[in-house]
Amino acid sequence: MKLIASLLIAAALVAPALSNAAEPAAPAAKADLAKGEATYTAICASCHGADGNSGSPAYPKLAQQHPDYLVKQLQEFKSGKRANAIMSGMAAGLSDADMKNVSAWVGSKESKPNFAKEKDLVVLGERIYRGGIADRQIAACAGCHTPTGAGIPSQYPRLSGQHADYAVAQLVAFRDGVRKNSAQMTGVAAKMNDREIKAVSDYIAGLR
Repeated sequence: MKLIASLLIAAALVAPALSNAAEPAAPAAKADLAKGEATYTAICASCHGADGNSGSPAYPKLAQQHPDYLVKQLQEFKSGKRANAIMSGMAAGLSDADMKNVSAWVGSKESKPNFAKEKDLVVLGERIYRGGIADRQIAACAGCHTPTGAGIPSQYPRLSGQHADYAVAQLVAFRDGVRKNSAQMTGVAAKMNDREIKAVSDYIAGLR
């Protein structure tokens, strides 16, 4: 009887622990697209376009960008890890929920196609994007951003159709140590010269 009683007590103690362990984690809150659109329209649209397709080559196209990537960039603008006076100010007033909502909304918009302009550099740009530069151990862009420039969600951003001027500015910023929020990109850009940066950026603009 003592053995049975001991077993019953042990079972009673273990049962709550098993019950708690079996409880599923609470699902992450879904983005509110209506709130995202409202925040985007009020704060972001003047520079990035009403639907995320920026008309100015100085400002990146955000339409169809991976939401997780956009959230990460906004968080890093807010924290100062990514330096930009304009964007740091814009991100300062956004909560994590705001960032998630805005990123989900603009990411749901379709990116309008762009085109390459530098005919003399297109062959060089394609070679770098697809094959890298072996003798300087520069990795192919396509390895992370995919051959079409679609990127890999949450890890590597979409590049397809991005403004060439903006892409040049970011690669130069990585190379010169101004932008420091990706050690991988800093390492790649550090080995590239101005002509190579211009060529690959122009090629990216025309990717479909």
